Amino acid sequence: MYSRYLQPVIDELLSTFRIVYLTGARQAGKTTVAQNLVQSREMAYFSLDDQAVRSAAESDPLGFIQSLHDRNAVLDEFQYLPELIPAIKRISDGLPPGYSGKFLLTGSADIFRSARTQESLPGHMARLELYPLSIAEINGNPRNLVSYLLAGEFRSEAPVTFRREQIAARILQGGYPEIQGKSTRARSLWFRSYVEGRLFKDFERLHAARGDYHTKLKAMVPYLAGLCGNLLKYANVANDLELHNELTKTYIEVLELMFIIQRVPAWLKNTAKREATKMPKLHFVDTGLACHLLKLRSADQLLTSQYYGGLFENLVYLECAKQLGWADEQCHLYHFRDRRKNEVDIVLEREDGSIIGLECKASASVNASDFRGLRALAAAAGKRLQHGVLIYSGEHVLPFKVDDRKFFAVPMGLFF
Repeated sequence: MYSRYLQPVIDELLSTFRIVYLTGARQAGKTTVAQNLVQSREMAYFSLDDQAVRSAAESDPLGFIQSLHDRNAVLDEFQYLPELIPAIKRISDGLPPGYSGKFLLTGSADIFRSARTQESLPGHMARLELYPLSIAEINGNPRNLVSYLLAGEFRSEAPVTFRREQIAARILQGGYPEIQGKSTRARSLWFRSYVEGRLFKDFERLHAARGDYHTKLKAMVPYLAGLCGNLLKYANVANDLELHNELTKTYIEVLELMFIIQRVPAWLKNTAKREATKMPKLHFVDTGLACHLLKLRSADQLLTSQYYGGLFENLVYLECAKQLGWADEQCHLYHFRDRRKNEVDIVLEREDGSIIGLECKASASVNASDFRGLRALAAAAGKRLQHGVLIYSGEHVLPFKVDDRKFFAVPMGLFF
């Protein structure tokens, strides 16, 4: 069992909001977290994956919710029955002021952004996303990457020796709890089952797909895995896969609702708008799944492949996205690329509009020229850029001064 660092946050929000929606990829660990909260909060538990429970709720949504009376409840696998939302809203509206923790909903699809769901729960609901395990959770590391980056206190520490082979192994392993420690063969079989048994079936449910969507998806999902850490150009995807533009975009949107991929928006602020690209960047929600789809099975294969740099960046992005859930301060994740192809892989924007630039470099060496993208971001952002960081595979925290700006190189091993 791994400690999930998001669980105390969920517990806190259940003490504030009437409804908490915990969403995220299948097999990320939502049910385990929900069952832990059932015990600690003495909530009723219903899984809509249970056919009998789902049939009862489907036949009489309001009656099913009313049958809880004064009990608080977990409704697991809520994506199966969004038709319950009006009944939940009605019960929530009737609760006395200050009431909290009535419902914990979990779902493996972001149904409140789906076309299937026409009703929302404004003011009543908090939404949280549970990713597969972070490196911090796997290793029991209390250091929060996002809080560390925002603080900007990059002091020299003891050398961190962490080989590229170890980083590659972590990329291959991914974060799904069930496959931690499994052999290469067992991991491959698990991912194959995940793709065939979950991904395609869930896609059909969300999209109401018609025709030969299965063949199209089988071609598209590995193709997208090869784009990890790259700009997402819909026209290129459509051309390469011989699909219509609108269908391509629709499929990508559904895959995002299913937490297979994430599109990272471009950072565009005032003067930067004229200079920066507006295209999103693509990442997978799990690097292990991406590697499986790309048929990468060993560290040697990965390190010599054309995909290693993009997957290294994907890993760093995921650690930021995951640990943002329990960071001391909330911020938003973007990327930056200007018309001259200077880019910064990750931009963390704070609530006050100030930003931190984060560049990823898979090699163990670093020099001043590697800060070219951060220099361009500094020129576009001006005083809003608080500091820039380059995460690399070396051993030391190193300060660099470029154009009177102080940047830092920070070893990836610090977070292992």
